[in-house]
Amino acid sequence: MPLIGRKAVAILAVFSAADARRMRRLSHRRVLVARGEKSQHSPAVLDDRDRKLLALLQGDADLSVATLADRVSLSPSACSRRIQRLRDEGYVKRLVAVLDRKRMGVPTTVFVLLRSGRHRDDWVEAFRTAIGDIAEVVEVHRLTGNFDYLLKLVMPNVEHYDSVYKRLTHRIELFDVSAYISMGTLKAETALPTAFAD
Repeated sequence: MPLIGRKAVAILAVFSAADARRMRRLSHRRVLVARGEKSQHSPAVLDDRDRKLLALLQGDADLSVATLADRVSLSPSACSRRIQRLRDEGYVKRLVAVLDRKRMGVPTTVFVLLRSGRHRDDWVEAFRTAIGDIAEVVEVHRLTGNFDYLLKLVMPNVEHYDSVYKRLTHRIELFDVSAYISMGTLKAETALPTAFAD
């Protein structure tokens, strides 16, 4: 066979082998997709099943794997692997129990707006420690605008706010404190939207 002919055959053989490997990888990916699994080497990108699983877990983390698998059209083993991957990759931080506030004796909500007048790191750390020691303070947000911080408090009644106020101001110096009593809750969700996760 002429030299050019041998080279052409060799090139065709190389292309054929490479195409065969690509076809095997593509076939493997299709099998994984059909099973509801993902390749170990594929990027960790959420799909619709992942998002639905996250939404279901947020609604009721006590659902069995069999129930979750049925809801997202997966086998229980594939569903279990997906849930473990979502935990390993940090989408699920932890599983918690949501308690009934009335049964726990803290039906009253008070929002507190604070102005500190101080912004040094040592004051911020002291403030962080102070609010961390008060169980009735369940959320604290740093704000833009005229106030520095927004606190959400849960307590048995409005009168209890005075006790919380004294404990807070005893621990940390504050410039201005304004309290607002919630008259009713129109929406209180613990579930996060899943559409924006990647």
